Amino acid sequence: MTKTIGYRDWRWPALWWHHFFLLWSTIDGQTRYSIPEELKQGSVVGHIAKDLGFGLSDIFERKLRVASVAGKQYFSVDAGKGELVVNDRLDREALCGQSASCVLPLQVVIENPLQSHRIEVEIRDINDNSPSFLSSELSLKIAEFAAVGTRFPLESAEDPDVGSNSLKTYSLSKNDYFSLKLKDTKNGRAVPELVLEKPLDREKNAQHQLMLTALDGGNPVKSGTCKITITVLDNNDNFPVFSEHEYKVSLKENSTKGTFVIKLTATDADEGLNGEVKYSFGSRTPELVLSTFEINEKTGEIVLRGALDYESTKSYLIDITAKDNGTPEMEGHCRVQVDVEDINDNAPEIVLTSKPSPVREDAPSGTVVALISAIDLDSAGNGKVTLQLPRGAPFTLKPSFSNDYELLTSGPLDRESFSEYNIEITATDSGSPPLTSKKTISVSITDVNDNPPVFTQPSYNVYLKENGVPGSILYSVSASDLDFSENAKISYSILDSKVQDVSVSSYVYINSDNGSIYSMHSFDYEKLKVFQIQVQAKDQGSPSLSSNATVHVFILDQNDNAPTVIYPSSAAMGSLSQQRMPRSAKAGHLVTKVTAVDADSGHNAWISYKVSEATDASLFTVNLYTGEVRTKRSVSEQDDSSQRLLIEIKDDGVPVQSATVTVSILLEDGLHEPILDLRQKATEPSKKTGRITLYLILSLASISVLSLVTFLILAVKCIRNSRSSASCCTRRNDFDDYKNPNRNLQIQLNTDGPIKYVEVLGGDMLSQSQSFRSCMSPMSEYSDFTLIKPSSTTDFKEVISVLDASLPDSTWTFESQQVSRDSEKRIHTVFYVMLTIDGQTRYSIPEELKQGSVVGNLAKDLDLRLSEIFERKLRVDSEAGKQYFSVDAGKGELVVNDRIDREALCGQSASCVLPLQVVLETPLNLHRIEVEIKDINDNAPNFNTKELSLKISESAAVGTRFPLESAEDADVGSNSVKSYTLVKNECFTLKMKEVEDGKTVPELVLEKPLDRERKAVHQLFLTALDGGNPAMSGTSQITIIVLDVNDNFPVFEKSIYKVSLEENTPKDTSIIRITATDADEGPNKEIEFSFGSRTPDSILSVFEINPLTGELHLKGELDYERDTSYKIEITAKDNGIPEMEGHCRLQIDIIDVNDNTPEIVLTSKPSPVSEDAPSGTVVALLKARDLDSGNNSKVTLQLPKGTPFTLKPSFSNNYALVTTGPLDRESFSEYTIEITATDSGSPPLSSKKTIPVIIADVNDNPPVFTQPSYNVYLKENGVPGSILYSVSASDLDFGENAKISYSILDSKVQDVSVSSYVYINSDNGSIYSMHSFDYEKLKVFQIQVQAKDQGSPSLSSNATVHVFILDQNDNAPAVIYPSSAAMGSLSHQRMPRSAKAGHLVTKVTAVDADSGHNAWISYKVSEATDASLFTVNLYTGEVRTKRAVSEQDDSSQRLLIEIKDDGEPIQSATVTVSILLEDGLHEPILDLRQKAVEPSKKTGRITLYLILSLASISVLSLVTFLILAVKCIRNSRSSASCCTRRNDFDDYKNPNRNLQIQLNTDGPIKYVEVLGGDMLSQSQSFRSCMSPMSEYSDFTLIKPSSTTDFKEVISVLDASLPDSTWTFESQQHHRDGQRL
Repeated sequence: MTKTIGYRDWRWPALWWHHFFLLWSTIDGQTRYSIPEELKQGSVVGHIAKDLGFGLSDIFERKLRVASVAGKQYFSVDAGKGELVVNDRLDREALCGQSASCVLPLQVVIENPLQSHRIEVEIRDINDNSPSFLSSELSLKIAEFAAVGTRFPLESAEDPDVGSNSLKTYSLSKNDYFSLKLKDTKNGRAVPELVLEKPLDREKNAQHQLMLTALDGGNPVKSGTCKITITVLDNNDNFPVFSEHEYKVSLKENSTKGTFVIKLTATDADEGLNGEVKYSFGSRTPELVLSTFEINEKTGEIVLRGALDYESTKSYLIDITAKDNGTPEMEGHCRVQVDVEDINDNAPEIVLTSKPSPVREDAPSGTVVALISAIDLDSAGNGKVTLQLPRGAPFTLKPSFSNDYELLTSGPLDRESFSEYNIEITATDSGSPPLTSKKTISVSITDVNDNPPVFTQPSYNVYLKENGVPGSILYSVSASDLDFSENAKISYSILDSKVQDVSVSSYVYINSDNGSIYSMHSFDYEKLKVFQIQVQAKDQGSPSLSSNATVHVFILDQNDNAPTVIYPSSAAMGSLSQQRMPRSAKAGHLVTKVTAVDADSGHNAWISYKVSEATDASLFTVNLYTGEVRTKRSVSEQDDSSQRLLIEIKDDGVPVQSATVTVSILLEDGLHEPILDLRQKATEPSKKTGRITLYLILSLASISVLSLVTFLILAVKCIRNSRSSASCCTRRNDFDDYKNPNRNLQIQLNTDGPIKYVEVLGGDMLSQSQSFRSCMSPMSEYSDFTLIKPSSTTDFKEVISVLDASLPDSTWTFESQQVSRDSEKRIHTVFYVMLTIDGQTRYSIPEELKQGSVVGNLAKDLDLRLSEIFERKLRVDSEAGKQYFSVDAGKGELVVNDRIDREALCGQSASCVLPLQVVLETPLNLHRIEVEIKDINDNAPNFNTKELSLKISESAAVGTRFPLESAEDADVGSNSVKSYTLVKNECFTLKMKEVEDGKTVPELVLEKPLDRERKAVHQLFLTALDGGNPAMSGTSQITIIVLDVNDNFPVFEKSIYKVSLEENTPKDTSIIRITATDADEGPNKEIEFSFGSRTPDSILSVFEINPLTGELHLKGELDYERDTSYKIEITAKDNGIPEMEGHCRLQIDIIDVNDNTPEIVLTSKPSPVSEDAPSGTVVALLKARDLDSGNNSKVTLQLPKGTPFTLKPSFSNNYALVTTGPLDRESFSEYTIEITATDSGSPPLSSKKTIPVIIADVNDNPPVFTQPSYNVYLKENGVPGSILYSVSASDLDFGENAKISYSILDSKVQDVSVSSYVYINSDNGSIYSMHSFDYEKLKVFQIQVQAKDQGSPSLSSNATVHVFILDQNDNAPAVIYPSSAAMGSLSHQRMPRSAKAGHLVTKVTAVDADSGHNAWISYKVSEATDASLFTVNLYTGEVRTKRAVSEQDDSSQRLLIEIKDDGEPIQSATVTVSILLEDGLHEPILDLRQKAVEPSKKTGRITLYLILSLASISVLSLVTFLILAVKCIRNSRSSASCCTRRNDFDDYKNPNRNLQIQLNTDGPIKYVEVLGGDMLSQSQSFRSCMSPMSEYSDFTLIKPSSTTDFKEVISVLDASLPDSTWTFESQQHHRDGQRL
């Protein structure tokens, strides 16, 4: 098949060639050739060289070539013969389409000089294409009722050939039904149409095959064929018909979902959609059927969808409808009856006639618990039920009548073992296989209070930390009671008991609801370690029962006491402890012993000692556990005479508690040894100063020894005098029989005066650890001392007896209470069931009786008295659940309690009986009665659908039956539906159809053909009547809609529509609205518009039609140059079956507008132009074209101003681009010429084209350096071969003319050629060094560099490069003075000792070979024998003294002087200068390494300190002796004891003191001081005056002091001990005239 080229494909080439023209060359005439299409490649068209007047040599020399405006080169020139030959296949249809003339314009271009010739080649048509149809096979569908004469347009054939070779005529194969006619169009073309000549009959011939032939006018004639297949469409005029009118099937009720029921088959004599049948349930099928069954609409198979239940529905009547897919739909009907077969599928059901009431656990056997009934929905043997109880339960079942049972007790009950019985009753029917069900009945056992509360354990141990928060919970006890409710409710209480003679309720209280025990206050382990509580739990039963439990509370110790220092006692009271030690002491010498106690117990009281700070940590150590302070090494002369130790004392508790004590130790040598200054080391004194110091030391030692001897004498005197008073220094005897393990001591003293004696111990009282007691008490107010001596604790028993401080053991009271259970006899009521039944009582009443209507006298019929109705609690229970009846207690009558609707209770059942149970108590009796409900005519027949709509085709056959909906009547018997009636109608009658169950179904019968055009709707009324008296009826309105048959074609208003559009019309523009009408109704009348089936894509892409409105819109863009006109076939189809369609044609003419911009085309591309080319040189050939026509296609060209070019027109729209002035490539290497083309349209359009013109270079510019000379700064000592500098030159020329090479012109540097110093890279101008440069040898030189291009002739230029060598710090300073030091030997200098500060000793001089900053030199003393004596000037090197020379300075001084320059990196040198200090010729040279001694000022200070110390000690000793002497003289008159004094307060009379102390330790108490009286009063009290010097000390002195002083002691103790450790309580009675 040959593709046809449309008019739009060849039009613009034709226009192009029409306007083609030649350039300015001389033309004598137009050269034209004529050839047929399809010539072979290489065929000769003509002798072009001869015709144009060129020789064969001109073809090569002048580069003759042929250019085709069409773009493709169809022709070429045979250079050897000068002939124009065919170069490619020539297809006239492809080149020119349907144009009558086809001419190809060619342009012949020849150069040197540039010329152009125009020739034309005419292409003649040959008959090489046959007519062809777009579709080789065409299918038409025509309804069998199509009218004779109807025309059906066919597809036209296409022939690409023109003239006599084009399409001429059509022919059709012979047949009886159709003929062919041609329809002429305005453009002269003929369109074939098929005409129906004879009515179609689908049953006779359903399909027709035709052959359409198209013939052209060529010679020989060529043809094309199209096969036409005509399908006759069927009309839907047949109903689906079932194989049977009624189907029957049986199913077991246990059939599973998806079970196949039956497959229905219906057939339809129609074809296609009219013969396709789909199945469905009838429109009035009840929901019960729809939920149970489902039908496959395609196969007609019915399957089970839901579960079957014989007990609810025994049979199903299902209406089935079969519909075809025709229009209108035709349907057939049948009925399916499904009978359900009963099986034993209902398990028996257990029903409680009376709910079980709670049973007391002491109820006797045989007590009735509940009444039970068994129900099974199955019938016959499947409905017989037996009940069983599980074994082991104390219950049994006793049958009564039918399926009623009594549940009785059969044994003793115990609620504590089983508070509730879940009795599982099993019901089994007699079916095969038998079915069972179970029901659990809960029987509650009521409680009797027979169990006392029981604690979780008989006793509890509670461990409680001391110092707890008052009100916090100690413990929670819990008791349980096996009884229930009030019998199990427990309340808690604490039984009264004593704890340290105090009621336990003052310590704790208990929550009576939950047993939580709370503390009343905080507990102190040091006061109370353990106590017990008696808790009682009591229930609330009657009588109540109780039990007890013991709670032991153990107080746990906490680390809440810090260690307390008791020795040294002065340290304990806050003063400094002074100890003395000989300097001759060796390592391990015992200096003193620090003793501390902790009031806590256990690990919390373990004490450790550690030296925290010390004057000399290497001299002393303290034992970790004993506190002994010993020397770690022997004392040396260098050790300070005064040593201070800060000892930290820690306990082992968490958190750690600590205390500190400061011990001052004096080191002594003896009376003749000088006393050293304690605070500084003695330097080597001079002889004079040493003597003064020695005298002072001797004096200080003498006075100290004298003071010590005096103190010893006074002490001995006091000891001797004490024998005449109270016994002293008596040790206790050991009492082995005393065994009191109590470590908690509580003392209470009541005195009318000052305390005479107190001793407090901790630890085991029988231990032999050190303790203290008072040996001597002041006998009068003038007593001055009291001595306390360590003693054994064995005689502390005497002290305890005297003080009455021992405590009795705690008494624990354990109370138990036992509650005996009293057995009670209870009277139980035994219930019996009387089962004597004489006969069955039955009543009969009509339905719908009013509430309160009497059914019968129930009391009389059951032989009961009216009083028994109240006494025996008579009640009526309905097995139906709802209480329809009640008993009138006053009359004993059974009355209606609620509305009774027989239809709701029994449905369509003929018999309706309600069974009732009459229950009597005391004793329990059960009677069964029945009430029959009789039907009344209270329901009218009713149609489920009040308005029924039927759609019947007007082509339906007479006698066709249409089943109608049956009416329903809830009544039974004679009151149910009996007959139907139909209102009179000429087209329809009513007939009844009987079914097997005796029921009748109404059917509508068509008696007369329907005509939709005459009457489209029929209204009928169907009435149903029942047999009641009076009769009741119901009606249903039937609307019959006559369905139309599609027998009309859509008709357009016009057969041809014409419209014009401008080609610039925007998209979505509405073009025209086409209207068609159809005489049919409904879907047959609905029309859809579309393009013809053979509409080309070129139309579909530009236009679109709305299928509903027929409105045509512009979809794409219009282009007059592409298509000047569109012819569109429009089809209108209705929605009927079969579809009917009409046709019309739309012609759209395109109006041209100036919408194409002119185009500039290069005939020859511009070649490069030399910059020295003369004016008028031709640069390029070009032409302008515009696709528009008329004035829109006329084009003018313009160049921008200022360019050295102009356009020279030739003929038509051809131009030459020529030069108009001189060119300079360096100024403009390329010209971008913008040519503007403007057409003559309105408005005019323009376009621009840029032509690049390259200017060829001429070597007219020499290279130029970036600068005429260069300065290069080069560091000395560089690496040979490294780059020095890069010079750069540029050349404005291009290509080879711009390529530059570099060279160095020969010159001399220090009489040596410069090429021996440097060389240059000829390509990039980089200059490199040949060797390293030295600034000290060469500082500057210059280089001449030449740059030369490679043009012809070549050009060059020069530049000078100045190279400056930069100095680097590569030379160290050189010493030139002292000259000996410069040569490496030691420089010796002399200097008098009398030199003062600033004396010039010598001058060091050095030089540096470098220059600038690198040569700047600085001097510095690096090392010196005495750095404080000499200094060197930083810049001059002068060595001078910083101070005057002293006698202590060494005679030989050595200086190491460092000399540095200021370069980077720094270079340095050193010189050593030896200086001799001389007083004269006889002064020795001092040791150079010895340090100068300390000047005399230091020795003077030591002397001053010794004098001050001697004076202070002397004055202090003198004052002390005087005071002690006076006091001893005064006090010795009244008492043997001394050193104790009270203040004179004669009015002091302290009547009562109450002191309480509690200590807890794991070790012995070392020291305790206890006061009586007001702490702020001036009454007598005691404190330590002197502590033992070692662990062997035997005495401790206690001196009376004012209590104001004692307050300071207390504050010290308070800082180291918590408040809970020491508790001081004082009480003072009021007296007149005394302030508290």
